[in-house]
Amino acid sequence: MIPWLRADDPFPPVEHALSDPNGLLAAGADLAPGRLVDAYRHGIFPWYSEGQPVLWWSPDPRMVLFPGELKLSRSLRKRIARRDYVVKADSEFEGVVRSCAAAPRPGQEGTWITQDMIRAYGALHRAGHAHCVETWIGGKLAGGLYGVAIGRMFYGESMFADVADASKIALAHLVRQLERWDYGMIDCQMTTEHLARFGAREIPRTEFIRKLATLVNYRDPASRWRIDDDLFD
Repeated sequence: MIPWLRADDPFPPVEHALSDPNGLLAAGADLAPGRLVDAYRHGIFPWYSEGQPVLWWSPDPRMVLFPGELKLSRSLRKRIARRDYVVKADSEFEGVVRSCAAAPRPGQEGTWITQDMIRAYGALHRAGHAHCVETWIGGKLAGGLYGVAIGRMFYGESMFADVADASKIALAHLVRQLERWDYGMIDCQMTTEHLARFGAREIPRTEFIRKLATLVNYRDPASRWRIDDDLFD
């Protein structure tokens, strides 16, 4: 059994999360900005489908990407070198989130990015905690990703691509930018082969929480992001 959270209830320790399904910790409460920031600071994230209560997760092990361990395939390096795109940040946040919600996912029906989630992360974006990175090709939004930043920690949420490699270009620029800003870790939440190709790997939840406790306590200026132009010079 997992606890049902009322509006002001604290999260239980992540060690209390279930092993099956892996990481399910609690249900209930809401997606208010303060609740979401508190969740991320403790290694917890919401993930649920339309019609379900809010479900909170902290899986073990945890898939993460350390910015200095980024791996890029030869073909993606060549694609990035063509420079026939523009990478921006925070210029079309809601558009990125809605495109992520509409993106087809193999083996999944529907989306976990509900209207409530779109509103909640929009509020986080306006508060300076949620950010997006966008790839523009031919003057159109071609792909991108969004997530949450606290201190020197980034939590990836979702990505989409309407043009081949567009989300990969956005991810590569995000990771290089975060490395330049001395971010220590990117949370990938769930294990996927796609992210493993970029250098992401699993670590025990205990290690994840220990690193997180340091990274989230760096000064966290709420500001709009800008992606540097020389990341791949």
